[in-house]
Amino acid sequence: MRSGFRWRQGAGDATRGGSPGARRIVWPRTLAAKRNAALLPEHLRFVHEEARGGVLHCFVLDCSHSMLSGQRLALAKGLLVALFDQARATRSEVALVCFGGVGADVRFGPAVPRWWNERWLAPVGGGGGTPFVSGIETASALLDRATLSKPSQERWLWIFSDGRINASPSRPAAADRVVFVDFEQDGKVRLGRCARLAREWGGSHLMPRQLIL
Repeated sequence: MRSGFRWRQGAGDATRGGSPGARRIVWPRTLAAKRNAALLPEHLRFVHEEARGGVLHCFVLDCSHSMLSGQRLALAKGLLVALFDQARATRSEVALVCFGGVGADVRFGPAVPRWWNERWLAPVGGGGGTPFVSGIETASALLDRATLSKPSQERWLWIFSDGRINASPSRPAAADRVVFVDFEQDGKVRLGRCARLAREWGGSHLMPRQLIL
């Protein structure tokens, strides 16, 4: 993908949807996905053409207490550093919304990230409850403002969470694409809430190991 973010083929292709900048169908990949079945919308594979108005990647980071287990938050922050570095190289804008405890706030952007990403991300801590709705509402308001200031910009919403949430907010209308990066670890009981929301929102669902940085 030209947006500067890549993952393994077959691990959740964010070019499947028909969002702006992703209109031309790649028929060999589409037919390979279809195999012998009847052609369905989920089989379609598209060429991603770089948005003429640039790209904004809005990251929503779950900083609740459950993300401290198994170093999930540390892994998420490490991935964010690498993703911010890639955005800087492609001159893409990013924003970071953190939620945890009793609320959510914008920690960065929207702006092209700087070289000291690791230094300012390191102090971001975790703990408390999981105000997921507040995090999504904060990101939605940010994306709405971006739509007004740069209407031709392509807007991606990335949600880094383990899915320990008890609410299902509406999909932010201003997000052209949605990607859930699921930090729920393998165990006896998996809630699968990130995967479910990804399906409901027409987004992609990835595990951290599926991101190639």
